[in-house]
Amino acid sequence: MNKETYRSLLPLVNDKDMMDKLKEYAQSRITYFHHILELQKDTDRILEIQGAIAELRRINTLREEVIKGSE
Repeated sequence: MNKETYRSLLPLVNDKDMMDKLKEYAQSRITYFHHILELQKDTDRILEIQGAIAELRRINTLREEVIKGSE
């Protein structure tokens, strides 16, 4: 991402209520994907779901990433 994109995200990550809701959403999706993983037999689909979980976990560090990228 470029510096302007990071700067455009600053209002989101600096709003505690919005970040808390975003993290809550991400955790809800992670829980959902964990359930799907338990039932999945297709290895390609398992890898896809694992990638989705990894991206959702990045939301937990989004604030730090945006602040660092906007400097």
